Amino acid sequence: MAPRPHWLFGDQLGPHFLDPRHGGPDDKAPVIMIEARSVLRRRRFHRAKAHLVLSAMRHRAAELGDRVTYVRAETYAEGLEKVRGRRASSPLTVCHPTSRRALAFVSGLDGVEVLPAKGFLVSHDDFAEWAGRNKGKGSGRSQSPSLRLEGFYHWVRERHDLLMDGDDPAGGRWNLDHDNREPPPRGQDTLDVRGPWRPSEDDIDDEVRRDLDRWERDGDVSFVGRDGPRRFPATRREARSALRHFVAHRLAGFGRHEDAMLAADPVLSHSLLSVPLNLGLLDPAECVEPAEEAYRSGDAPLNSVEGFVRQIAGWREYVWHLYWHFGEDYRHRNALRHTTPLPDWFLDLDADAVTANCLSTVLAQVRDTGWTHHIPRLMVLGSRALQDGWDPAAVTDWFHRCFVDGYDWVMLPNVVGMSQYADGGMMTTKPYTSGGAYINKMSDFCAPCAYRPDHRTGEEACPYTAGYWFFLHRHRTRLAANHRTARAVKGLDRLKDLRELLDTTAQRGDAPP
Repeated sequence: MAPRPHWLFGDQLGPHFLDPRHGGPDDKAPVIMIEARSVLRRRRFHRAKAHLVLSAMRHRAAELGDRVTYVRAETYAEGLEKVRGRRASSPLTVCHPTSRRALAFVSGLDGVEVLPAKGFLVSHDDFAEWAGRNKGKGSGRSQSPSLRLEGFYHWVRERHDLLMDGDDPAGGRWNLDHDNREPPPRGQDTLDVRGPWRPSEDDIDDEVRRDLDRWERDGDVSFVGRDGPRRFPATRREARSALRHFVAHRLAGFGRHEDAMLAADPVLSHSLLSVPLNLGLLDPAECVEPAEEAYRSGDAPLNSVEGFVRQIAGWREYVWHLYWHFGEDYRHRNALRHTTPLPDWFLDLDADAVTANCLSTVLAQVRDTGWTHHIPRLMVLGSRALQDGWDPAAVTDWFHRCFVDGYDWVMLPNVVGMSQYADGGMMTTKPYTSGGAYINKMSDFCAPCAYRPDHRTGEEACPYTAGYWFFLHRHRTRLAANHRTARAVKGLDRLKDLRELLDTTAQRGDAPP
């Protein structure tokens, strides 16, 4: 009997998705790939993201050669019809997709067997077992202390023997965050570290860019942001090169300045590996294992390696599983009742319309590259949305569309739970926002800015400093009951200019800060 064809989605591009030794399809199974134009019409994606995904898909198809049937269609359903023809229920397999929408679609098709998810260290069943064992433990009201990241991260490290010395964590501590929060070096515009790996474009990239140009001219699709040159891996070989380059040249310096921000050096020592990981070009195990080897051989300090392992084996796995664990209703959570629409300048990535240097700089980074690291995402972009009360569903969609590593499973917990606190504490213990003092400490953004981080009112009032106090006042009752924010709320009573601050902030409306 001939093996059933196997359908590859555009974020399932690595060899592990076709490996029969780990629950994949038969090694001789023909492969189906569908490039559906409707995906690009559904949302106004970043142009660089559209280019990257299509380039990666077409590169994978070229690698598979005669084994693959590559279909360009309006929708996935139309593409399947082209492949299956009159045999509309002919059997095929597909690995568990990464979004609820895609899973519902493939699960509703006749003759389709959904294989287990790949590209993660922890299976759905194993996470369910862990979550079930911890259910009801701890204390708290709306929070779920038993399902917090730290406990999950310890469990993953123990289960996979990552950075462990016997039963204990390497170096005697699980968490080295305290060592990884240094501000950028004084007087330096960039870190003294070798630059990130960059790819060289080829004929496939040129073809994709011509297609995107034509579709835009014809009015079929619309994008935001700028495209070119490609900055991230689109093939397995490129992804492996990027990983080796990071471990050899950048991992050692990653930890100390993990949370720092520099206008002229947006990448710092970050790996940029979330992009090939989320395309399925890399498997998380092959990322954390050489990082640990670098520590064991003395080539990278423990704080850098632990910080990197935490990102991949901790946070990435945690977000993936919470996406499925919390259920579909999670995307509609809005505990703070924020409903303000996103302003046009933000939707259009119009960095030039913004006066606040931190926000203008970060928005320009997104416009030009489709990427920033986690601190600008959380403490500049996300904090602005939280302080101004923007609709969390719209903020989630914006991050999904505008970041090259953004997918539904990535952004829903990150934005609803971490960034916008819209779940009321199911994922994190407090809202993550701050005044200008934090940004001033952790970046070089404030010195050339028209606003001053220590001014709450007046023409030089920092939008983040004023916005922070406005946010605390707006949600005073809720935040006063949270032990992690209660002290900050009490600070409102010491502000003699609170009324002026509230009036000024309210009058700004959705004007660019």
